[in-house]
Amino acid sequence: MITCANARVVTVRRVLDPGWLTVQDGRIRGVGAGDPPPGDGPVHDLGGRYVLPGFIDLHMHGGGGAQITTDDAEEILSAVAFHRAHGTTRTLASLVTDELDRMAASVRTIADIIRGDDDTSIVGVHLEGPFLNPAKRGSHHAEFLLAPDLNALRHLLSAGDGTVRVVTLAPELPGGMDLLREVVSADVIAAVGHTTADFDQAREAFGSGARIATHLFNAMRDFHHRDPGPAGAALADDAVTCELINDGFHVHEEAVRIAVGAAGPERIALITDATPAAGMTDGSFHLGPVPVFARDGKVTLSDGTIAGSTLTMDAAVRHAVRCVGLPITTVAIAAATTPATVLGIADRTGSIHPGKDADLVVLSDRLQVETVIKRGVVVHGTLP
Repeated sequence: MITCANARVVTVRRVLDPGWLTVQDGRIRGVGAGDPPPGDGPVHDLGGRYVLPGFIDLHMHGGGGAQITTDDAEEILSAVAFHRAHGTTRTLASLVTDELDRMAASVRTIADIIRGDDDTSIVGVHLEGPFLNPAKRGSHHAEFLLAPDLNALRHLLSAGDGTVRVVTLAPELPGGMDLLREVVSADVIAAVGHTTADFDQAREAFGSGARIATHLFNAMRDFHHRDPGPAGAALADDAVTCELINDGFHVHEEAVRIAVGAAGPERIALITDATPAAGMTDGSFHLGPVPVFARDGKVTLSDGTIAGSTLTMDAAVRHAVRCVGLPITTVAIAAATTPATVLGIADRTGSIHPGKDADLVVLSDRLQVETVIKRGVVVHGTLP
């Protein structure tokens, strides 16, 4: 058993300052305020550092020069390791639109990774495409977008053999609602995104079982006071989780505050939407089959269209606290607890509570990552 003491332990209700927690056999055994009780094993004095639950990213396409939309397992694992060093202890592996069989090959590779490693950080596949509206395709390759096609969906789900967890789609396309219902019936989470749906169409999609709004406000019909669109439908529906790319570029800080105020942190999930450019210097990269360009922390196509991000989850957390002005308890819920709930793993991870996996991030006063712990094992940095 190890004990972390003299820390600012961020729980879902409050910050225990000073606080302590104990870890044994990969799980959190105890949490409390003040001084820890006597026990066996080493005691690590964290000197007032923050301890948050490990971050869970619902939407990550790559990082550190590596991408997810590939059949190269080492490249996929490299991207996951890059984000692990930034506090992400669990992640979906998000694919962008590509030729259908290449997407299926990527899905099979990710499924093999998940099956072959009980301790992998990948908790499932997110298919962002190919069933997206061409008018809101963003960085997705127009040639490989597909009209809603049940056989194509089944091909991708079969390739995943139970590991596909989320499918983003545009419900307003002909056959889009049938596709959505097929996703839901397969026990996969349907997400509304890259869409021109109006408010009523989006509300119908959420009423039919869609549970996520993919990167709220981005790549969807604008919010308008006479047609609140998908963003308004998502914020108004208590069953819907809203992804937010909180990098100060994709969504204005005031829009983030409005979204959190409307939905509450229990329905907001901070995501990265990270590309291979995350963690790299300016230059050119590929996002699936599409060339993208990074400059000054922004990723675009050659015509200036936004094409994902260079964001990491720790940077999203810092921006939420220091620039948006959200309480750190609220931010920890949006970065860990809410995505764990969406994925159905909140009984195991996503918050600091006895009995849950010891997935933890230790942050400095300036909210910089110092230590990452996955199931009780230090996987980045060291404990004092």
